[in-house]
Amino acid sequence: MSAQIPQKSLPPPLPHLRRGSDPDTIDAPMDESPRAQHFALDRLVRDDVAYILPMAAFLAVTAIAQQWPSFLPAGYVLKTVLAAVLLIAMRPHFTKITWDYWQLGILVGIIGTAQWIGMEKALLHFWPNYPALSHESFNPFEKIASHSWLIVFLIFRLAGPALVVPFMEELFWRDFLWRMLLAPNDFKLAGVGEWDAKVFWAVAILFASEHVQWITAIVWAVMIGYLLVRTRSLGACIVAHGVTNLLLGIYVLYTHDWWFW
Repeated sequence: MSAQIPQKSLPPPLPHLRRGSDPDTIDAPMDESPRAQHFALDRLVRDDVAYILPMAAFLAVTAIAQQWPSFLPAGYVLKTVLAAVLLIAMRPHFTKITWDYWQLGILVGIIGTAQWIGMEKALLHFWPNYPALSHESFNPFEKIASHSWLIVFLIFRLAGPALVVPFMEELFWRDFLWRMLLAPNDFKLAGVGEWDAKVFWAVAILFASEHVQWITAIVWAVMIGYLLVRTRSLGACIVAHGVTNLLLGIYVLYTHDWWFW
């Protein structure tokens, strides 16, 4: 039989713990250091705005580049850097990412690549004029004259979709939007990957709406959504997304099938 600890022997609670902070860390007195100013500025941004900002900045630069095609290479570099900076700056607002089932994410990403390429080619074969979103294929080897600038663009064109976009999109679509549709008053009351059929399909359709190959994107989004529901691991979805995007980029560079870029 275990002995009971007298109530008076329990230590008092730690004072002034920040919500969501490390339990071993106690608030220090206010100071004017750059680090303290960073956290002060960070608190001015609402959680929902923090999720929206990287995606909004990325899409805004994309829209500008569509209006001025000559800006497309520089625009891609700009929106990749901008999204990455905002993701890092807003990180305290985001759900802590768990990386459970990351190996499954790799497998799903490989399957997703085969699905995306195979399904899109089948659609173009049997339904060549299907209502895809307006898109002009961009061949960087023809459009970019400078060899150095071409190398820089290709690095960002591979690294952006593989390393930045998966965090940006999974945090927005399958973390924030998914949970916001479940709990509109406070999205953090809903769990990551919490099942709801209407939300599942709404997120898949909305995700596809920003992709040129939208029919193919719906099927891919259903697969990633199922991965999220089954594993409750946002990290697994990020890995799957990054693997698909990386393999698609390698496929495009190998085949010069610019429709997929």
